Amino acid sequence: MLSQVRDLDLQLLRLFVCVVESGGFSAAQGELGIGQSTISTQMAKLETRLGFRLCERGKAGFSLTPKGEQVLAATRKLFGAIETFKGEAQGMADKLLGELSIGLSESLDAGVLQRVAAAIGRFRQRNQAVQIELISATPAELERRLLQDQLHLAIGYFSGNQTALEHQPLFDEQQSLYCAQGHPLFTRARVSRADLDACDRVLHPYRFISLDEPYQGCPSSARCEQVEGSLAFILSGAHIGYLPQHVAAPWVANGLLRALLPDEVSFAVQFRLTRHRGRQPSEAQQALQADLLASFAD
Repeated sequence: MLSQVRDLDLQLLRLFVCVVESGGFSAAQGELGIGQSTISTQMAKLETRLGFRLCERGKAGFSLTPKGEQVLAATRKLFGAIETFKGEAQGMADKLLGELSIGLSESLDAGVLQRVAAAIGRFRQRNQAVQIELISATPAELERRLLQDQLHLAIGYFSGNQTALEHQPLFDEQQSLYCAQGHPLFTRARVSRADLDACDRVLHPYRFISLDEPYQGCPSSARCEQVEGSLAFILSGAHIGYLPQHVAAPWVANGLLRALLPDEVSFAVQFRLTRHRGRQPSEAQQALQADLLASFAD
């Protein structure tokens, strides 16, 4: 009784199929390259393994038993499944699979989003079947998710203090200090540092770039981690605060925001592509990371 299928069994089954398709032992000699007695011995081994006769051979010629007919059908089905497996396995060897979660810092410039989109487009041209999730969040949230293995990659500005994270520079974002229509400095012809010191400034409680900000004025009665919240505070006319220049640009164009001392207190923030240093990246993650770096290098 055949309880396990071994390599030898597969060899014997292939011989069996060849004998049947050739029309008998004698006719199969040329196809198999072995003598008739060896073929007969091998067929006997297979029948012993199965526990029943597969064919009748003698003066009346070669013919399959009813069980032999069923074994032939089952064997062809088995070899067909093996060929299907080989094809699918080969396809998987060259195919990127899995899931990727990518974090994006909030309120990115349109040009930056176009580069991210271009990288995704490049990745989709690869031989892949990868589920990609994009998550927009504050830098603090992105860093937390990276450390907790909830993100594979993130694009944002980070403290650089987390040794578990690996960073690769992507681009710089320009930041300026703004006030809005209705604020005392909005219409003032000349603004000084002393004027700024008397203002109520929006405080960012988790701004990794805060120590690099050229202006560190106080006091502050407004706190916000999100760019949109900071913009709302500034538009109220009661506060001054830093904003990415691309976020402020349409409001400046409409005459609702004004940059304060742009040559003195504006500065650049470096955005980086970040991953967890201690986690082995999948082939899909490595490929998308390469596409992102290439897109921003163009």
